[in-house]
Amino acid sequence: MPAPFAPVDTTGLPAADKRSKQDELLNALISRLATCGNPFWTERLDGIDPASISSVDDLPLLPFTVKQDLRDQYPLGMITTPMEATTRIHASSGTSGKPTIVAYTPNDLALWAEVNARALALAGTRPEDILHNGYGYGLFTGGLGLHYGGERLGCTVVPVSGGNTALQLQLLEDLGSRILSATPSFCLVLAERAHALGIRERLSVEVGILGAEPWTEGMRKRVQEAWGGGFVALDIYGLSEVIGPGVAMEAPDDLGALNVFDDHFLPEIVDPDTGEPAPDGEFGELVITTLTKEAMPVLRYRTGDITRILPCEGDTVRSNSRNWTRIARLTGRADDMLIIRGVNVYPREIEDVLMDDAAVGTNYAIVVDRRGSMAELRVRAEATSGTSNLVDSAERISKAVADRIRIRADVELVPEGSMPRTEVGKVKRVYEQLDDRDPLT
Repeated sequence: MPAPFAPVDTTGLPAADKRSKQDELLNALISRLATCGNPFWTERLDGIDPASISSVDDLPLLPFTVKQDLRDQYPLGMITTPMEATTRIHASSGTSGKPTIVAYTPNDLALWAEVNARALALAGTRPEDILHNGYGYGLFTGGLGLHYGGERLGCTVVPVSGGNTALQLQLLEDLGSRILSATPSFCLVLAERAHALGIRERLSVEVGILGAEPWTEGMRKRVQEAWGGGFVALDIYGLSEVIGPGVAMEAPDDLGALNVFDDHFLPEIVDPDTGEPAPDGEFGELVITTLTKEAMPVLRYRTGDITRILPCEGDTVRSNSRNWTRIARLTGRADDMLIIRGVNVYPREIEDVLMDDAAVGTNYAIVVDRRGSMAELRVRAEATSGTSNLVDSAERISKAVADRIRIRADVELVPEGSMPRTEVGKVKRVYEQLDDRDPLT
């Protein structure tokens, strides 16, 4: 009979022990990067004595890493181990035509499985569960990250990937999966099709582990309403440059907070403009240092994601059960910000307004019209089936958007089901219009 799976840590070290461990790991990381012989790190750490970095308090003395560094060092210029020590490569799509490549050693893959097992356990996943994994497999890190996390926890994993909705629903019904991992947009597609086929009540899904796309509290409400029956939608956070999914996870008893697994991923918040540390509790850009990765560690990696560290005083959930650093769910990305007629606009602000209106369905798109001398903003969204007057509803929503973002956006409501669905990969919400062709057709 096989040995039982080792328990997964869902609490973390007490504060004093954790800080001592972080200090030790940070010093070891800087020493290794400075002496590994990698030209990038030798130059980046020139003039820094590893012995002078003895504490997390010394982080501001160290340089940042940014995504452009990985692009400039394409494909493997930032690797710190011999290639024969690696066993896996993943990549994220690159806007400049080249992907960002990330390599993994066996220990890196074991770490990745461990943090994803933690994430699943925090979500309420049990070893006896069947995990229906609807994230894409391949170079994208989502599918395999949750896959190996599920196996590490002891689950039975269904590696169904994205797309093929009919098969997905058949497997969900026949296997009785309680846990579903997918992008928020695909999770909604599955719920819509299940209702259309009249089989929602025959599905046993209770928990959605949703990530890889930005999504708001309003979208959480819509997802949970679409599934019904006590379904809870939880946020998982990660990025391929750091490791993939499994950097942080939301728990059902602490919604709105992501638990960062800070024994491996050391978080900071900095001012996006100056790079200076932001006080705890203030919003800024999330910066992560990988304390334990071997093949391709990153030092003070600027994620571009906007969040804040949540205080723990008086927080009985954290003080009684968990010791991870908690950050707020992401409010946006620094590089997602749109500048419309001199006003800074985050797409999530628009989603908040749309999801707060009963006339709006869950499928929408934002168009930045750049044909004129000044950019204009348009929103096209599906109406819910009970919406009778699309014109009046659109005008009301347009005013609500203007109140939120301080500029007008023309809102168009279209019939339910008339906009395309994203079944594979990440949903695209923002489009640009440069000529008379409609970018949404």
